[in-house]
Amino acid sequence: MFFSLKKNEAFFVETLLFIIAHFCIFSSFLCLTLDSTLIWYLPNGDFEELPKPTNLKKTVLVGKHALPKWEINGFVEFIAGGPQPGGMFFPVSHGVHAIRLGNEASISQAITVKPGALYALTFGASRTCAQDEVLRVSVPPQSGDLPLQTLYDINGDTYAWGFRAKTNIVTVTFHNPGVQEDPACGPLIDAVAIKELYPPMPTRDNLVKNPGFEEGPHRLVNTTNGVLLPPRQEDLTSPLPGWIIESLKAVKFIDAKHFNVPYGHAAVELVAGRESAIAQILRTVPNKEYNLTFTIGDAKNGCHGSMRVEAFAGKDTVAVPFESKGKGGFKSASLKFKAIAARTRITFFSTFYHTKINDFGSLCGPVLDEVRVLSIRF
Repeated sequence: MFFSLKKNEAFFVETLLFIIAHFCIFSSFLCLTLDSTLIWYLPNGDFEELPKPTNLKKTVLVGKHALPKWEINGFVEFIAGGPQPGGMFFPVSHGVHAIRLGNEASISQAITVKPGALYALTFGASRTCAQDEVLRVSVPPQSGDLPLQTLYDINGDTYAWGFRAKTNIVTVTFHNPGVQEDPACGPLIDAVAIKELYPPMPTRDNLVKNPGFEEGPHRLVNTTNGVLLPPRQEDLTSPLPGWIIESLKAVKFIDAKHFNVPYGHAAVELVAGRESAIAQILRTVPNKEYNLTFTIGDAKNGCHGSMRVEAFAGKDTVAVPFESKGKGGFKSASLKFKAIAARTRITFFSTFYHTKINDFGSLCGPVLDEVRVLSIRF
């Protein structure tokens, strides 16, 4: 949207949207009734509206409505990011305050949406203890568990989770289903935003839906590390419309503002080797031949080494090498395949695991962009 404007005009519009978005925090459901391009935080979605002193016992919230705009259940803490007693450090990238969910604890909020529409929740989430932690996200009747044991970025991770609204008012719930030895252990949530998504369709020139990943979740303010798309996301409710995250680990949705993106405004980064796979099911004609083309590269984020992306289409496959110096190069590749059914699955994953040259604690990988499938005419 802003790329077609002059630089000073783009700055003005971005500033205006920023003001509107933060005004929404204090305006209950106003921000959820605006056009979807203006939907940012849920009411008090960044948890910067402070609880009353009488509703806090040190860091523990006391009372079901102790957290403004939210309903809480169980042991829920209101914390400030940074160094903590006992030598711990809580990363809070989106503001100052965050929520920590103890054993079986949850926070929830009712929001107004459009029945039948597809939405993506975007939120900061990370584990706070050494044990494996899980964050359960639900908008009934849909629910999903996000495994948080893998730390993709030492400064905290941002996730997106998709759902399709069944009614005009839905309840968003974040729940810690685990039981740890320390009841204070549990996932940390530091911001929650929502965006309506518009499911793309294939075209005459390309059988792939959302081929350049331009339609995707909202990127929170200050999200410079991209947005993780959780594993096992089905295409009907995926936060990346048209695509299935079918792997055991997440893939990362990245933008051109903070990363090197070969085409357009967005791409995906395959951050967890063979455990980070993305797929789509295409309508094809049996025995007809097609050509799959795609672009791979590095995100100019310090991810380096000998990369390789493997692509599958039906029974055919290709492995494309790419030598990354972490400075933003890319190359194109192709695969000719014959459809054996009326539906053909195309899948992409990274062969190897990678970390950043200046941060060995952060997972990264090759970038995938501009996926196209066309029939071969003779």
